[in-house]
Amino acid sequence: MKCSYDLLINLHRKKVSMVTSKLIAHRIVVTQSIQLSNRAIDELASILICTELKKGDIFLSEGQISTQMCYVHKGLIRQFYYKKNKDLTEHFACENQMFICIDSFLRQRPTNLLVEALESTTLYGIPHDPLIKLASEDYEIEQMYRCLLENSLILSQKKMDSLRLENANERYTRLLKENPEIILRAPLSHVASYLFMTPETLSRVRAAKQ
Repeated sequence: MKCSYDLLINLHRKKVSMVTSKLIAHRIVVTQSIQLSNRAIDELASILICTELKKGDIFLSEGQISTQMCYVHKGLIRQFYYKKNKDLTEHFACENQMFICIDSFLRQRPTNLLVEALESTTLYGIPHDPLIKLASEDYEIEQMYRCLLENSLILSQKKMDSLRLENANERYTRLLKENPEIILRAPLSHVASYLFMTPETLSRVRAAKQ
């Protein structure tokens, strides 16, 4: 399935200048609170892949292998999966945020997750194989890679803690405080599944906040 995924990405890939790639690489390290020298930023910029998606485009399908960890330059994506024929949202990412299908990316094996553009979206992907090669040759890139994985794992842990320890109202309040763009821009059915609520419960919680 890796070949078909790469073919899909090639269809939506956009050529960008090295200047633009350097600007994006700099934004990635800043938003992820990573320290990199200008030389290492140039190395990161040299492997970035720009992908343009229209609203509704599927960036990654179930059963494909995730070959990129991605930075959202513009737009909104969601990662989701199917359980008992239900569409359940795992994660959202909008401008200046990263996303990764971590198990598939690390192990280079098929994923159960799908990635969909909820708006017209521009992604900059850090491809697996070139990243691993650079990380093996450059200590700064290796440290950057570790930081990106750590940030992803911490985000996942925070979500699991929220689901275990907080009630519906507290989960909604947290999302409203930490990522209000999601509530404003994503369909409420997706927000409800992300918060492990029914749409009816989400409507009641929202009404109580108004």
